[in-house]
Amino acid sequence: MAGLVLRFATVSDQDIAWCLVRHGSVSPVTLGWVPLSLCCVLLGVAAGFWFLGAYPMSTFISLEIAVVGIAFAMYVRHATDGEKISLQGSRLVVERETAGRRERAEFDRCWVRVEPKTGDRSLITLSARGRSVEVGRFVRPELRAALASEIRMALRAA
Repeated sequence: MAGLVLRFATVSDQDIAWCLVRHGSVSPVTLGWVPLSLCCVLLGVAAGFWFLGAYPMSTFISLEIAVVGIAFAMYVRHATDGEKISLQGSRLVVERETAGRRERAEFDRCWVRVEPKTGDRSLITLSARGRSVEVGRFVRPELRAALASEIRMALRAA
């Protein structure tokens, strides 16, 4: 594996790993503070209306807080989505996480086929002996062909 030039992967000892994750400007921890601070502001507005005698407004603001909380919960659920492809000796291991659900597939390196699903800009299909996994959701479509070529090169060189 010495001498391999890899753009998307990291090489450590005898392992090669591709970590493909969703790129967001806000971390999941920071994202937890956003709805909390928004709820505090909305509760302050509700308290102001309550003291002015507009009691029904607190009901509407409570409903708004619930809707904002549900929306943020749905967004955070996908904040840690990602794919990890690793070449460990004679095994190619693919781990995918989507909405908290993890999938793992292992392939024998000698039998793996790497090809686009339908066209050059589509997802990459890794298949061997009747099993297949699609990867590349978190890579820009124009870079998927380069990722597929890199995986093929690493499989041949290992």
